[in-house]
Amino acid sequence: MHSTHAVLDRTVRSKDADLSACVWPEDALHFIPDWVYTNDAVYGKEMELIFRGRTWSYVALEAEIPNAGDYKRSYVGDTPVVVSRAEDGSINVFENRCAHRGAEFCRHGQGNAKEFVCPYHQWSYDLKGNLQGVPFKRGVNKTGGMPKDFKNEDHGLKKLFVTTRRGVIFASYSAEVEPIEEYLTPEMLKDFDVVFNGKKLKILGYYKNELPCNWKMYHENLKDPYHATLLHSFLVVFGLLVAGNKSAMIADGKHCRHGTMASAKSEDKYAVVSSENKKEMRSFHEGMHLRDDRFLEFVKEFDSEWSVTMQTIWPNLVVQREMNTLGVRQIVPNGPNSMLMQWTMFGYEDDTEEMTQHRLRQGNLMGPAGFLGLEDNEAMKFVQEGVRRSSSDTNVIKLDAGRIGSSETLISEACIRGMYQYYRQVMGF
Repeated sequence: MHSTHAVLDRTVRSKDADLSACVWPEDALHFIPDWVYTNDAVYGKEMELIFRGRTWSYVALEAEIPNAGDYKRSYVGDTPVVVSRAEDGSINVFENRCAHRGAEFCRHGQGNAKEFVCPYHQWSYDLKGNLQGVPFKRGVNKTGGMPKDFKNEDHGLKKLFVTTRRGVIFASYSAEVEPIEEYLTPEMLKDFDVVFNGKKLKILGYYKNELPCNWKMYHENLKDPYHATLLHSFLVVFGLLVAGNKSAMIADGKHCRHGTMASAKSEDKYAVVSSENKKEMRSFHEGMHLRDDRFLEFVKEFDSEWSVTMQTIWPNLVVQREMNTLGVRQIVPNGPNSMLMQWTMFGYEDDTEEMTQHRLRQGNLMGPAGFLGLEDNEAMKFVQEGVRRSSSDTNVIKLDAGRIGSSETLISEACIRGMYQYYRQVMGF
């Protein structure tokens, strides 16, 4: 189905083959043009200016590669990379593309290796991405082979800059990107460091799914508290995120590219929703109860005013804390009309078995078929279908009009406006 969509898109949107027609609406703060989600040339420019520009992209957790030789396949934008721990303990990130003929040499998702060998012509690389062996480098019987001036050190893998923050690994193509603490900003570090607090992480499992939508829609979705109380019946009925609860949408104070959607769960097991708010929320259903109330238990384990924080770190990371279920999501662009989502769920090494089981139980909120994740996936699919096929050409973002960035109300699109103000600057629109 998805391959058919891709063919349809190239046919229907062939008029968008270049950027000449890409002019942002005059009221730039309150309208988003459809072509940012569908245009092939825009997508290519995003890969160049955003993912290969001055950004830090999430690639893995240190807990996934604890030992020398451990590696994980990952992505920066849509470019496959390998995250590897070398014998000296250093973490290295390099493109998963043989320097010889371009083959993806690393074919396993995770593992442990002494070297990486390309299956095509057996060029071999060390754990830092340096070329160490070329079969028949000097030819056979003094004929053929590489030229005399060929040097292994000139033909290693494309290496990225690497940094870490409390067990989270980031990579960048740019030598000019600021230190990770400055990149994340104090507003984001406050809640980032609640989850990544120095304790060793324990990986609990993975999900992976494809969404037939543009990669930016996932950022919008988690910068859009407006939909949360309208789309998600589970959030509303069981009081996890309700209009009237203490909530906030927090943007970074530097560029408004990052954001944290935050809320404090009511002390009541089930939501107390005013009759006025019920009239606005079709997702609210009286009398819904869980067969197993343990699902709603909230063990306060952090020094934080929030029970829920969903944090979007530009350009590809989501840090999720929904009561006691913890995880990261990696956004992988897959063309203008598709993205991959890679979920990693975790706890802490010092968790009791009871807490681990509680995290796993509550983890059913998340993932591609979770009580919350499923509805978001469907909604974003519907949006992408609409913008691909419609004769209209703009989205409206006028809630809480004029405000850019943070907001203390859930009925706001201020954080989306902030993100696109930054996006326009980077992209030159």
